[in-house]
Amino acid sequence: MVLYRTCWAAFVAYLLMDLLAGLPMLGGWLLIATALTGQLGAALLARRDERGDIPPLAVAPPVAGRWSALNSPADRVPSHGTRVYGQSHAIDVVAEPAPGAATARPTVGWWPLARRNADFPAFGAPVLAVADGTVVHAVDGQRDHLSRNSYPAFVYLLAEGLLRDIRGPGRVIGNHLILDLGGGTYALYAHLRRGTLAVRPGERVRAGQEVARCGNSGNSSEPHLHFQLMDHPDPDIAGGLPFHWRGVGVPAARETFTAPAAGRPPEGDGRPAETEAGRSAA
Repeated sequence: MVLYRTCWAAFVAYLLMDLLAGLPMLGGWLLIATALTGQLGAALLARRDERGDIPPLAVAPPVAGRWSALNSPADRVPSHGTRVYGQSHAIDVVAEPAPGAATARPTVGWWPLARRNADFPAFGAPVLAVADGTVVHAVDGQRDHLSRNSYPAFVYLLAEGLLRDIRGPGRVIGNHLILDLGGGTYALYAHLRRGTLAVRPGERVRAGQEVARCGNSGNSSEPHLHFQLMDHPDPDIAGGLPFHWRGVGVPAARETFTAPAAGRPPEGDGRPAETEAGRSAA
């Protein structure tokens, strides 16, 4: 991915120089070919997490209350159509108002082109540690932009996403947090709200502890939480890992679920033991 981004950045620079000095286009085509080759190589390397013998790690939900899933590994793997950045088993969740609430979560349409983040119930919702762990990376300086959840804004989001991808995973996932859960497993929380990180690198966290707030930074169409487990702290070289949320499971796209509040046991016996889905993290 580093080669891919470097070549695309060089291609943009080459185009600008071509406008000024009339450079031969052969050099530009070579840069494009190299970039595409680098992207293909990264995709092939990312397929190492296709093993089907890795049991899901049972962890607590990263949110509490009423939510629904968008892209989910319960429907397909890779859940986001790609394995880059360790997101083969990633899930996106958005907060839902209580049944009968006066206002509903805004839906996609032609108008308005963009909405304020405050219009979405997920914006500012607490984000929780899914297990005991150590903070290895925390980024909190990117702005929370307006929503991109109209049809015209989706076109802008696609173009914006390409530019973010060239700049690297940090611009794609926006404000984010990475926890080391032990045993070679890392949890990534993406699109966090600026200024809400409650922890810093090196700090130990406990399961259920509030670590940040949900936001709309990075490559995001609306305030939501992107969550994934991976096998390396650097998303650029990480492979995705399957998970299972205690008391919830793995919700499918458009499935609404209610996650128990922090410190409250899930329905059933409430024991934080290994579930039928596989491994368990404390």
